Amino acid sequence: MTDDSGRKKLDWVRAHMPILQKIEDDVSVRRPFAGIKAAVCIHLEAKTGRLCEVLAAGGAEVYLAGSNPLSTQDDVAAELKHRGIHVFARHGCTPEEYDGYIASLIEAKPDIILDDGGDTVEMLLARYPEQAEHVLGGCEETTTGVSRLVTKAARGELPFPMISVNDALCKCLFDNRYGTGQSVWTGIMQTTNLTVAGKTVVVAGYGWCGKGVANRAKGLGASVIVTEIDPVKALEAYMDGFRVMPMRNALPLGDVFITVTGCTHVIDSKDVGLIKDGAILCNAGHFDVEVDVKGFRKLSTASREVRKNIMEYSFGDKRLYIIAEGRLVNLASGDGHPAEIMDMSFGLQALSAEYLIAHRLSPGVHPVPEEINAQVADLKLGSLGASIDVLTPEQKAYLDS
Repeated sequence: MTDDSGRKKLDWVRAHMPILQKIEDDVSVRRPFAGIKAAVCIHLEAKTGRLCEVLAAGGAEVYLAGSNPLSTQDDVAAELKHRGIHVFARHGCTPEEYDGYIASLIEAKPDIILDDGGDTVEMLLARYPEQAEHVLGGCEETTTGVSRLVTKAARGELPFPMISVNDALCKCLFDNRYGTGQSVWTGIMQTTNLTVAGKTVVVAGYGWCGKGVANRAKGLGASVIVTEIDPVKALEAYMDGFRVMPMRNALPLGDVFITVTGCTHVIDSKDVGLIKDGAILCNAGHFDVEVDVKGFRKLSTASREVRKNIMEYSFGDKRLYIIAEGRLVNLASGDGHPAEIMDMSFGLQALSAEYLIAHRLSPGVHPVPEEINAQVADLKLGSLGASIDVLTPEQKAYLDS
């Protein structure tokens, strides 16, 4: 890896993230983040680095940690340090180091928090409750993180406002579906160097991310099975042309398993006897709990790394393969979502952070304001050279009547 590889990665995404460029051009003049300390805990790679640059251009002092030990790219981290971002991360850090990096964010006494999975807010409230009064609010990027926040808010345990970026239409419709759909398969194919066509792929969960993963598998020529706990989502998967069944029924059939649920032990080691010999297991949910990696490791008679980021576990005559230790396969085994997709999600993050500063919201979980969602969509359309119709006064009067 060359000394300037981090710079090249940041320059590349800059050229392919026009929404953030427009926002940077604006905030660098207005400086809405002047005097603000921003704690960012998001997968530390080039696209996140670009978001941090935009916040800094708007006047923020930015403190950055990675939200996953295996997704941090050290060359990007080094380049961001060179550019004045306070960085606390390294690839492959221990759990203790990971906690220490997030603690460093909190100890900087941030005014706003941009979180991915909720670890920063979780630690702040558990270990540094006195810091909560310094926090104006924050934004949450993921389904898992929003779920954690909603639970805390319902219990009266969230003392500041958090904007649910994950639920904005310009995030879930594109990032979760197209971003996850493409990046998961990029990670799997790059890591395994195997074909997808002709294989049976089992996708656990049919939310927006699961829809993207399942439909990309179908497009690559796989036969797709969906497992679900929600009858409506299961019916939708069936109507979309996929087989639907319980996980235990799918275990003997699948060649590749991808969990996208946000739940624990979706593929449990106690069912190892049901799983097809040679099956590949991986996870696209935020935390490494969906595939019971610890259980498989404990039950196995032997294990070895057969290819970078692929562990083989033997159970007598049976072999199973787990990618990236059961962590996010698209980031632990790849570069994550395409830059053009994250341009929209991080555009929402930057604009929502500014909104938090300008509007003192009540504690709890808040949606992204519709005007911000529309602004990001307009910026995206403009970058694509596309435009839309505008209502005439007569049409608007008719619709309002």
